[in-house]
Amino acid sequence: MPIEPDTKDWTWVLRKRCPECGFDPATVDQSDVSRRIRGAAAAMHARLHGEGVEQRPDESTWSPLEYAAHVRDVCTVMRARLDQMLTEDAPEFANWDQDQAAIDGDYANQPFEHVAVELDLAAAELANAADAVPSDAWDRSGRRGGGSVFTVETLLVYALHDLEHHVWDVRQS
Repeated sequence: MPIEPDTKDWTWVLRKRCPECGFDPATVDQSDVSRRIRGAAAAMHARLHGEGVEQRPDESTWSPLEYAAHVRDVCTVMRARLDQMLTEDAPEFANWDQDQAAIDGDYANQPFEHVAVELDLAAAELANAADAVPSDAWDRSGRRGGGSVFTVETLLVYALHDLEHHVWDVRQS
């Protein structure tokens, strides 16, 4: 059975605490973003080497492997968006359909060893890029096709929530 697409607008996590995973955007400091990205990736990597990595806890929830592949791709997409924001004036981001990416990428059947390595690399690239953001660039903006406007800072906070939330998801399975 295919997973129901997630159609929620998650940008609210930039303003208030996530009641599911406990992420609080008010506690995120610019200087700590990259460390937390690395920490979330390390936790997801470790889960890939645990039991039942390919098992869905139920028909409507991704397996830890699928979540890890998604997190890898989130890191890649957010790194590209960050690069756009730092090199273009107020770019509009290309649409990324995360549910279609999971289908097209066949997340459930990717070798977990490959996903682990790719996740490590993608997260390191995003974290390194966050470390390299110039102090005068945190307010540069970009927007999604749906109209949501991000600054460099809110984009990285949004990405961090995604990573930490999915670590919470796989700990529940």
